[in-house]
Amino acid sequence: MRSIWNGAISFGLVSIPIKLVNATESHSISFRQIHLEDGGRIRYRKFCELEDKEVTSAEIGKGYEDADGSIIPITDEDLSHLPLPTAKTIEIVAFVPADRIDPLQMDASYYLAAGGAPAAKPYTLLREALKRSNKVAIAKYALRGRERLGMLRVVDNAIAMHGLLWPDEVRAPEGVAPDTKVTVNDKELDLADALMDTLGEIDLDELHDEYREALEEVVAAKAAGETPPEAPEPAKGGKVLDLMAALEKSVSAAKKSRGEEGGEAEEEAEVRRLPARKSARATPKQTTGRKSTSTATARAAGKKTAAKKTTASAKKSTSKSTQAAKKTTAKKSTQPKKTTPRKRTA
Repeated sequence: MRSIWNGAISFGLVSIPIKLVNATESHSISFRQIHLEDGGRIRYRKFCELEDKEVTSAEIGKGYEDADGSIIPITDEDLSHLPLPTAKTIEIVAFVPADRIDPLQMDASYYLAAGGAPAAKPYTLLREALKRSNKVAIAKYALRGRERLGMLRVVDNAIAMHGLLWPDEVRAPEGVAPDTKVTVNDKELDLADALMDTLGEIDLDELHDEYREALEEVVAAKAAGETPPEAPEPAKGGKVLDLMAALEKSVSAAKKSRGEEGGEAEEEAEVRRLPARKSARATPKQTTGRKSTSTATARAAGKKTAAKKTTASAKKSTSKSTQAAKKTTAKKSTQPKKTTPRKRTA
């Protein structure tokens, strides 16, 4: 890795020669501007306004525009003589617990490499001191024309430095939080905790940029003269009108995705804001379409009940008549038959 800045770490009377190396890299896919008609490259050229001619990078310097519009040239030599102790030094000003640093202040990240064999001993001393104290070092340094704030911490066996924004560069979250008064009950919090526990932790090394992979597929298909792959249709979520149902569906879906029992196939829930409940005493009841619908349903149910009662009574009367007929027939069959005496023949 190529160093982008050379200097020293200073804390107290200890000075450690170091080299600043980028700790991150970008894997994003970049595009060129082209002329749509013929595919030719579009380039930006730098022209001098006074001479109206193109100039090279070697001919370009820095200048500060004053309030009256005049330009004050500033050379690299002028910048190298700034009255700053941090011009070539990372000056440690304090050691604090890591949780004192607001993540909103985090900026670019760098590795601090020891600058030669003489730096090995003090570099190791600082690293081990940071490890044992469980603290981070707050430092000031100058880079790319401005003084910056940094945080030094240990990563494996190296010292890393995170650039920090100055406290006055972090905006207060005014007007960001919802201004509507909302009450969250314990059951909702319990379901939220259950969802967090179900999702659990993840190995960050397993995460990757799916957008970049999809973009690479499109570029490869276009290069091969093939049709780029089409995006899958997004799943249509069910309309859920309350937060509790959405949380329950989310927990069930999370369990199913992890192969746990109790996870059922549920549609993706969409949370909608419920209308505020109004007091029954304050607002008189109004007749709505739902009420008429429920009344009609009740009437229909009443008709069905009456019909059932009529049918039941008819069946009952039929049963009674049938039983009476059976009794009459039984009585007739049990009565003795009358016999006529036969006449004797003389």
